[in-house]
Amino acid sequence: MPAVTVDNILALPRVDIPDPSATTPRPVISVTTAPTGYEGEGFPVRRAFAGVEISALDPFIHMDQMGEVHYAPGEPKGTPWHPHRGFETVTYMIDGQMEHSDSHGGGGLITNGDTQWMTAGSGILHIETPPEHLVASGGLFHGVQLWVNLPRADKFLEPKYQDIRASNVALLSSADGGALIRVIAGDIDGHAGPGSTHTPITLVHASISPGASVTLPWRPQFNALVYSLGGSGTVGPNAQPLRDGQLAVFGHGDTITITADAKQDSRHENLEVFILGGQPIREPVAMYGPFVMNSKQELIEAFEDFQAGRLGTIPTAHADVSGATPDA
Repeated sequence: MPAVTVDNILALPRVDIPDPSATTPRPVISVTTAPTGYEGEGFPVRRAFAGVEISALDPFIHMDQMGEVHYAPGEPKGTPWHPHRGFETVTYMIDGQMEHSDSHGGGGLITNGDTQWMTAGSGILHIETPPEHLVASGGLFHGVQLWVNLPRADKFLEPKYQDIRASNVALLSSADGGALIRVIAGDIDGHAGPGSTHTPITLVHASISPGASVTLPWRPQFNALVYSLGGSGTVGPNAQPLRDGQLAVFGHGDTITITADAKQDSRHENLEVFILGGQPIREPVAMYGPFVMNSKQELIEAFEDFQAGRLGTIPTAHADVSGATPDA
């Protein structure tokens, strides 16, 4: 898992251990197991938020763990052209490469440890595909795609991208050096990541060494979610077990604790977790296919605008509009 590593973790800024007499640990209120499925042209995903009430996820809508899969030559797959409106897609590549193109001429290549943050806003068409050389060679593919809701006032913003390179992510160490903490957006203990957000949120990828534990300060007004990308451990003050492909939802408090099992499986050197939380938007959510709006009428209008070509036009160099699908 190359997603941004360091030679000497002890040289990084450290996250102070929160004072237990002045903080309240967040309890774990649920642990769910992500079912598997297929996206786009057939690449395997785990539906990380399946079975969790949207009120516990707010401001997040949907999250897929893409892979982890070793493709043979000719096997790598992506998604066809499809529309989005009313939210943001955050694609974090851990292993492998993905190319994005859109109807506004944007996009680009993201690879190990890079994040592409696309604000769909008023509407956009885009495609996500592995580059041709990766299709030819095959290889490891692993990443996360997260959907972040936009508040009503921002749903019709002009579409835009943030390309967050691996070299720009804030790197921190836990107090004892047992965990490498990558801050993509928001901040941990005053250390800010590079991602710009429309509502306050924090996104973190942490690698926790076998037997190590990390307790992070977490804003009390945020929700708190921890998803295991690989490996096993425990979460919360009561050491609730967490294994590969499971999501922990935390209750109220201002610290979260994650501990890696002393022995990991043969596929994972560490416990790898994606940690996310944000200030809930607390607005009505109407979601269908690729659109996230505030009402059924707005969904109908989004489909009408898509069908009328008002969300953009696929460049002639790519597949024709018959390849577009509202499923992704």
